[in-house]
Amino acid sequence: MSIRDIIEGKRQWREHTARVKALPPDYRIVYEEMQKYLFKVGPVSLTGGDLLSEIVDFFEGGAASGKDVMTLIGPDVAAFCDGLIDDSQTYADRYQESIRKRF
Repeated sequence: MSIRDIIEGKRQWREHTARVKALPPDYRIVYEEMQKYLFKVGPVSLTGGDLLSEIVDFFEGGAASGKDVMTLIGPDVAAFCDGLIDDSQTYADRYQESIRKRF
């Protein structure tokens, strides 16, 4: 990874966080909880940043149409997140695979 890649990644992350801060308070709270959950569960594809950006896109559209955030995602934030990463490999999956290969 070059220094340019690092700088570009930081620039993109700053733009992303600025978009999150621009969301209405209820959307921002839910997004932050989703982000914590996804970082904890650890889908491998999360490092690319596409999933988080897509969530912000989805929330921006919901906020623009005046919908309540819980109407968009339902009452269970974790279940919604699990649905988003259902087909994605997580770090826990990789760990379990490495254990299976050992035995």
